[in-house]
Amino acid sequence: MRLPLIACVLILAATPAVAQASGYYAATLAQPAEKTSLVTRNTIWKCNGTTCVAPKNGARPQIMCELVAREAGALQAFTVEGNAFDAAALEKCNARAR
Repeated sequence: MRLPLIACVLILAATPAVAQASGYYAATLAQPAEKTSLVTRNTIWKCNGTTCVAPKNGARPQIMCELVAREAGALQAFTVEGNAFDAAALEKCNARAR
């Protein structure tokens, strides 16, 4: 009985770290995030250090990139479902950075 209980506790304790590491959108910030979460229009981003992640929504990826750059500052990288933006697309995002 104790072993399943311990396993459940360990799984639940690891859940936030797993959720933080995954997301449909992922932004790598040039500077660590000032907050652990931020909101762009109707999307909640969860941040830890220089990484912010968010679930999929209806906006175009370029718009999502520009919105997070506007709220969090310049980005070093931006990925959508694991696919990284190229340098030109990232530069366009960073033109909107605060």
